[in-house]
Amino acid sequence: MTRIADVLPGCTPGTWTIDPAHSEVTFSVRHLAISKVKGKFEKVDATAVVGETLEDSSVEATIEIASVNTGQAPRDEHLRTSDFFAADEFPTMTFRSTGIRLQGDNVLIDGELTLRGVTKPVTLTGEFGGVTVDGYGQTKAGGEATTKIDRTDFGVNWNAAVEAGGFTLGNEVTITLELQFTLQK
Repeated sequence: MTRIADVLPGCTPGTWTIDPAHSEVTFSVRHLAISKVKGKFEKVDATAVVGETLEDSSVEATIEIASVNTGQAPRDEHLRTSDFFAADEFPTMTFRSTGIRLQGDNVLIDGELTLRGVTKPVTLTGEFGGVTVDGYGQTKAGGEATTKIDRTDFGVNWNAAVEAGGFTLGNEVTITLELQFTLQK
């Protein structure tokens, strides 16, 4: 068993909830095979339950699909349709950890990602940012985690051939979570 104090210095066991004003979930996907399109989800809820050991800890998150924002309103509307996220039918994307472990300097968070009603195993590679007390006396912890998924594994299959060859979108999507949590008292 890996003691929390040994791998996440200053992190106190307890329930930690997301600070949405200081957190962001973003994604990027290859576009026209020459660049990437990026976006974010603006409504995210997450809770981390920190145990005495890494193995006794867990994370759960829910993302509101309709909150997708790529900075282009027509594209965002298209992403909400059945071509992509089917937000009316599947209003949330969820993540539930199934295990947390240490591999070298990385904290790996194994879990189940559910998107469009499809649940697949994913592993987030995490980097702990640290713990501090803010100006209001609240204990905060921060970190970043990333993973890559194949969007077609989740039924996000829309694509279009381009005249020069290839397709409009790549299948690999990088998801990045930059999160800040507040210890609940």
